[in-house]
Amino acid sequence: MNLWKIFFNSKSSDISTNCESTHEVNLAVKWVDSSEACLEDGVQFQVRNEINETDPHASDAKSSFLHSVANMIGMLIGLGQLSTSYGLENAGWISSFLLVALGIACAYSSHLLGKCLENNRKARNYTDIGHHAFGSHGRAITAAFIYLEIFMALVSYTISLHDNLKMVFLGTNIRFSWAQHVSTSQVLTVFAVLVALPSLWLRDLSSISFLSTSGIIMSLMIFVTVACTAVFGGVATNHTIPALRLKNIPHVSGLYTFSLAGHIVFPDIHRAMKDPSKFTKVSIVSFTFVTLLYASLAFMGAKLFGPEVNPQITLSMPRGLVFTKIALWATVLTPMTKYALEFTPIAIEIEHRFLYSMTSRTKMIVRGTIGSILLLIILVLALSVPYFQYVLGLTGSMVSTAIALVFPSVFYIKIFWNQISKPILALNVFLIAIGCLLAVFGSVSSMKLLVECFFQVHSAS
Repeated sequence: MNLWKIFFNSKSSDISTNCESTHEVNLAVKWVDSSEACLEDGVQFQVRNEINETDPHASDAKSSFLHSVANMIGMLIGLGQLSTSYGLENAGWISSFLLVALGIACAYSSHLLGKCLENNRKARNYTDIGHHAFGSHGRAITAAFIYLEIFMALVSYTISLHDNLKMVFLGTNIRFSWAQHVSTSQVLTVFAVLVALPSLWLRDLSSISFLSTSGIIMSLMIFVTVACTAVFGGVATNHTIPALRLKNIPHVSGLYTFSLAGHIVFPDIHRAMKDPSKFTKVSIVSFTFVTLLYASLAFMGAKLFGPEVNPQITLSMPRGLVFTKIALWATVLTPMTKYALEFTPIAIEIEHRFLYSMTSRTKMIVRGTIGSILLLIILVLALSVPYFQYVLGLTGSMVSTAIALVFPSVFYIKIFWNQISKPILALNVFLIAIGCLLAVFGSVSSMKLLVECFFQVHSAS
């Protein structure tokens, strides 16, 4: 999930309206002018200088219908695909209906975001919608959830990095006399994070856009390699998938929701469209494609590996196959492309709120230092709690459900209160209630499983 351009747009809007600093305005204009091809998780958005906020579509609305569909699909495909097979195997094949239902609900909530954007043409991003609905408090709460999702997603990425590095370098032994209790995989993870660390110090944020292209390519490679393993890998697809394991539904719902939650960047896709009135159709086509892809991958992995399927499907693939090696390396490289991209919205917010009067060099030093500290904290958490499926499920339940299901309906009801019909009101209230239930039960279930697994492992050691 790459949010840096959205928050930059927010920053540019605040600068132009508040006129806090001529230097900041010049810097913003220079940056936007030099960024004719910014990438959003590997998908290109055409961006030009846009000072006139009364018509946000005047200068950068260049995306066709198919381009917008590609943008949204590219945004949705990511880390969540690793866990869909595990989710289906543990919750039963009936849970595929939950996956489809969540896909439909997320497509509908995307439609609601489009309606909110059309109601306020000055709204440029997700937090602007929160501000339009509930003022400064709405913006603050929305931003808090966005930052929390970024942080928890990066912890999940780092856990995935650690787990897949262990398989890539299986049999390798690296030890240090001063760190006897640190495993080889942990040492390798530390090295990998240190390699990615300098990207947080880049002064020109547009210089890291190539990383988003790499991320989406890696995600697609993972799906292709799993499909090739099913067809050419010599693995029998004869495992029986259980019908339903009701007790696992709350936890698995978090995994599914995380996989389908890309709503933070949808306002940007809407703003980039030549014809924003087709945004709902874009959402329907995109979520249909992604939901079918996830469901296909879920059934494929569950039939291939059965009860032995790993929370990360790449770790279940047969050793020695070239497809497995490609999938493992793709999964290793993906997190390393995400750190700078995911941290950028936080860095931009820090610059805008606290560092606007400093020189660019000082900003770079402060931004890089804060980013490095946060990344090291994420590294420590990932190595201390290396339970990918539970952290991902907790992220999906506690944060993604709010962003993808609850907030869009709440915003829509608040903004269109005087125009909304009773059936539509009832539908949105129902969606809010379901979202809250999934969030509460999913968070409790994932947290309980996380704590139990943590104490079991540490008591055994």
